[in-house]
Amino acid sequence: MKMTTLRYDYVIVGSGAGGGVLAWYLTNAGKRVLLLEAGRRWQRHEYPDNELDASASLMWHGGAEPTRDASVVMLRGRVLGGGTVVNQALLDRFDALALDDWAEHSGMDEFSVEAMARHYDAVEAGLSLETISPSHWNGNARLYAEGFDRLGYGRAALRRGQSGCNVADGNDCMRCLGGCPRGGKQSMAETFIPRAEARGLQVQTDCTVEGVVHGDQGVTVYARQHGQPVQFYGAHVVLAAGALGTPRILFNSGLAPQLPALGQGFFCHPQFVTFARYDTPVDGHRGSFQALKSDEPRFRAAGFKLENVFMGPVGAAFLLPGVGARHQRWMRDYRHLACIEVALRDRTPGHLRYRPRRGLVVDKPLGREERACARQGLGVIREIYRATGAREVIESPVRIGLHLMGGCAQGHQRRASVVNPEFAVHGMPRLHVVDGSLFPSAPGINPSLTIMALAHRAAEALLGCTLPSEMPDMRPVTVRQHEDIPA
Repeated sequence: MKMTTLRYDYVIVGSGAGGGVLAWYLTNAGKRVLLLEAGRRWQRHEYPDNELDASASLMWHGGAEPTRDASVVMLRGRVLGGGTVVNQALLDRFDALALDDWAEHSGMDEFSVEAMARHYDAVEAGLSLETISPSHWNGNARLYAEGFDRLGYGRAALRRGQSGCNVADGNDCMRCLGGCPRGGKQSMAETFIPRAEARGLQVQTDCTVEGVVHGDQGVTVYARQHGQPVQFYGAHVVLAAGALGTPRILFNSGLAPQLPALGQGFFCHPQFVTFARYDTPVDGHRGSFQALKSDEPRFRAAGFKLENVFMGPVGAAFLLPGVGARHQRWMRDYRHLACIEVALRDRTPGHLRYRPRRGLVVDKPLGREERACARQGLGVIREIYRATGAREVIESPVRIGLHLMGGCAQGHQRRASVVNPEFAVHGMPRLHVVDGSLFPSAPGINPSLTIMALAHRAAEALLGCTLPSEMPDMRPVTVRQHEDIPA
């Protein structure tokens, strides 16, 4: 069968926080850009209405990708918009602790609070950012706040990428992790990608990239679309397929011998979920979704944070322990359950290996430091539950790996990194990487906004110019504080 070869200035592989933002800036600069996505394009009204179908339809391998030893289950999006469609819409900037650590690992001065500020400013200008007011908290958030205040721990509002998602606006929705049927969630599918399409961006979905070949005049992309082989040609190609997708493409392209650091330094933010049962209904599934986080310096120094979070009954059934009558009892008390998760700042680097018949193999054990940190965080959660009158505490046996990062670290030296400070793969000036695989270490903060900011910085490197902080057709940022959180 004859394969089609199409030519572009830039071919971007992956449509998440990195690829979606970069597509806008390159297209707006007048470049001919093609965006490739392995998943499909969903309309708002098409998103599944339950967690089981959402995981099966919107995530790689049905939302259950285990590490080699099965100690952690990893989640990543496979849909136009990537992880921004299936994440919890939490958009925080990195602090000095995270960025200074990156600077030390990479040798790059660009990683600092001051240097990153204007890149954050630029992408925030195209997003609606809100916090959930105390009057709109659900029962789970109120218990969380009560426990923190009684124990003297610092807390703060989560800054969310959303528009009109408060209860006052008629929202009573738990569907953030399965696509937003209202279009209020600030995913790439609702923000940067449609703006870029209005300027001429071309998008091809259901297209899985297998490999690339770098040449003097451009890069050829080999893919399969609807089961058929297809080729695309770009003067430049940008891999933005995430911390598993981008290394897989580079491995499958036979580039490992040229890139000794490929697959090294893989991280995630392991999540440990703990429930508690109360005598009276909590109704954590009702009202505005996920409002609060810990803002306690002792927790940050120790390497963990706590968030109030809840999920629908399918998600709860997956996470709650036990079988038979015991499990049925937990589910019968679903309305009486509260939930807090501890998210770890990963310190033990894993690594990725590629086996032609098995594909990508992820070695990511939980190290001694992470286990000690998890025990400390879980101890605090138990204190909070005791302080708020919980009758029973239930720890989930499932360890979830969110925010997959690393494997193609950015830095100056080829032996310790895969991508140079200008976002080009070492020795391949026409092949670039712009996604979470660039991270040289785990930040302990939700990475989505920083990936967007790095995409803005990458656009400047690729275009060879400084971009204005405000761009045409970019909605101004709206940060709704509503009212102060009561002490």
